[in-house]
Amino acid sequence: MKKVYKSENSEKVMMELYDKQLAKLDIPYEDLYIDTRFGKTHVIRTGNPDGKPVLLFHGGNSTAPYYLSGFKSLLRTFSVYAVDTMGHPGKSAKTVLSAKTMDYGIWASDVITGLGFEKMSCMGGSYGGGVLVKLMCVSPEKIEKSVLIVPSGIANVSTANVMFSMGIPMVIYIITKSDRWMIKSVLQMAIEEKNIDEDTFEMVKCSFDNAVVKAGMPSNVPQDVFRKCTAPTFLIAAEKDCLFPGEKVIAKAKEILPNLKPILLKGQGHLCTLPDDVMEEVREFLEN
Repeated sequence: MKKVYKSENSEKVMMELYDKQLAKLDIPYEDLYIDTRFGKTHVIRTGNPDGKPVLLFHGGNSTAPYYLSGFKSLLRTFSVYAVDTMGHPGKSAKTVLSAKTMDYGIWASDVITGLGFEKMSCMGGSYGGGVLVKLMCVSPEKIEKSVLIVPSGIANVSTANVMFSMGIPMVIYIITKSDRWMIKSVLQMAIEEKNIDEDTFEMVKCSFDNAVVKAGMPSNVPQDVFRKCTAPTFLIAAEKDCLFPGEKVIAKAKEILPNLKPILLKGQGHLCTLPDDVMEEVREFLEN
């Protein structure tokens, strides 16, 4: 059976980091547990209780509090529901879903129903973007608006190529336990060391050491199914993304999605930071 953590102690370490990240946010929040056909799903509800609801899907091998930290500016405006992706570190059921099927889309659709909404605006980054892409295929009627940030599921590169470039430094890290090799591996996604802040490095290192890393990203979805989602979509891609090359992702999305607003982050890699003006565009897109 596929696992989420390497051991019971590994789960304890990851949950300690999860709670530390949540406390560091210093925000009021509520824990929700939603029934889905794949098991219980944990959701952090926070932000403006009177604001429009936004469902947030975090990146792979990461946590909801870590991802939420990058969008604190949205909490003044929106009622944010940050979900723990099933099969990844968090407080949802430890059910590992297939990234190659539509299971994540079915699961995400169940989450929206379980939260009591007919439709929601949704945001997802990287692996979480792929989860959202699958949702857009499975239940397009449940999508009010979508924000896809460096998403998988549209124009993924070969996993073998990525594993080779990142894998060698990771193997040396396993042997030596030297943090500099972990940094060399992460640099494939970050481009420059300045983009690997303390919280990011702690997240990556703790996950690699304690979680069963899910290397396979949500697979590219069938074009004819994907184009059925006519809801407004804001796509943010990164020019130097080694996993989902920005120009290719945007070009493919333009062929498929009928209601698309794309932005290419020049010079940025997969581990990117949204500039203030782009974050403001996200806020306006979701609010208006």
